[in-house]
Amino acid sequence: MKWSGENLMPFFLFILLLTLQSYFITLSHSQSIIKNLPGYSGDVPFKLETGYVGVGKNEEVQLFYYFVESQNNPEEDPLICYIPGGPGSSALLAFLYEMGPLSINADNGTTNATLVLNENSWTKMASIIFVDIPAGTGFSYAKTKEAWVSSDSIVADLAHDFVKKVQ
Repeated sequence: MKWSGENLMPFFLFILLLTLQSYFITLSHSQSIIKNLPGYSGDVPFKLETGYVGVGKNEEVQLFYYFVESQNNPEEDPLICYIPGGPGSSALLAFLYEMGPLSINADNGTTNATLVLNENSWTKMASIIFVDIPAGTGFSYAKTKEAWVSSDSIVADLAHDFVKKVQ
């Protein structure tokens, strides 16, 4: 098989996603305001915060979140709490492929995928908190063996606990 830019694009998309995941893992051990991201030229023009919120009886589940402040009027605009379906699908996918402020540009005339502003981002009208839930999804994890157990009612309780803590 002859390698060309077209054949290599899925590989470079994978590398960009891996780089972003590594970057977020590095920053995820505390609340962090993110100013720049790999693949994006310059500082991001919106407020992006990532971090963990401990939930459950003894905070045995650590839920990872991405918070993007509204680019319009953060004081008046609504707050959307995005919990991905699945389970097992990271909120990073919605952040990059659906309603988040950035999207992946794989069609930029090079073999390198880049991040570009999403013209249709919901963050133009609302603040969004993207949550990796349950434990094991995205960057969220459990501290105990028992906390890895999950069901619809457990996830609902953890999500409720999360919402109470981030108010």
